[in-house]
Amino acid sequence: MTPIKNTIINKNTTISPIWFMRQAGRYLPEFRNIREKNKNFIKLCLDSDLASEITLQPLNRFNLDAAIIFSDILMVPYGLNQKVEFKKNFGPTLGNLNMNNLSKISENDFKKKLNPIYKLIQKTKLNNITKNKDIIGFIGAPWTLALYMINKISPKKNEINNVLNDLNKVKDLIQILNKYLKIHILNQVENGASIIQIFDSWAGLLDDKHLNDFVYSPTSELVTFTKSLNIPVICFPRGIKNYKNYCEEVNPDVINIDYEIDPHKIKKDINICVQGGLDPKILLTNKENIKKEAKKYLDIFVDQPYIFNLGHGILPETNPDMVEYLVNFVKNY
Repeated sequence: MTPIKNTIINKNTTISPIWFMRQAGRYLPEFRNIREKNKNFIKLCLDSDLASEITLQPLNRFNLDAAIIFSDILMVPYGLNQKVEFKKNFGPTLGNLNMNNLSKISENDFKKKLNPIYKLIQKTKLNNITKNKDIIGFIGAPWTLALYMINKISPKKNEINNVLNDLNKVKDLIQILNKYLKIHILNQVENGASIIQIFDSWAGLLDDKHLNDFVYSPTSELVTFTKSLNIPVICFPRGIKNYKNYCEEVNPDVINIDYEIDPHKIKKDINICVQGGLDPKILLTNKENIKKEAKKYLDIFVDQPYIFNLGHGILPETNPDMVEYLVNFVKNY
């Protein structure tokens, strides 16, 4: 059994396996070389050969316990025929959303559009370097995807109230999304993903009164579906105020915590496997500081199943040498 699955399923506390969100990406010069020649981000995600190469780049450098596929949560809106573009120094922009057209999209058409992602997982699984390592597939949580699809740009660049003006529209969209997200999960698993992570990047923007309808209930449905495939589920409800409630309502196998939450409180409140927490900005400091902060998380969760990760993705300006130092420190601790 892989180290991560052993930690999750057998609740093993003898080691803390390690991987990073956004471990394949902009901080690596070998990724920047590929990106320089491939300006269209969506096309790059749909190039199975290059996407697999990018997925494997960090494993060629560091002693990590998992590959996370090089893709994006917004590939699902793309699969649902909403225009998706990534603009330099701005982020994603999405085209107009036509609710009537969404429910008419066939399962086959959706799968066909996203098939290169499933091929990339196959290719990654067949590579020798992923032997005895997990391949992590992922989706965006329905609330976060609905927010992008209605808002059409990153919600931090606009008011969330624009979206919540029409609650029925959000509920209808979430229902449609869950149908296709299950298809996307199933196809990732059938092609070799051994773990699924659900990213709810904007869960923290919601008031408590909306959490059940938009976060707890739809995400719980996807967690139950994934578990029915005998695949562990990691949930990352970034910025959420009450992780304890989230775990009780959604029931993930692993909860990924962000860097603004007190790990001591998580230790007290939560008895499932915990992942992450370290502030990615720590990697921009020095080795002594990295060691001190990493040790803090390892010591707090010493007798609890714990997967070492960050409280968000690796920042583009991170020095790969610092990542290597952190990986080696955790591995030898």
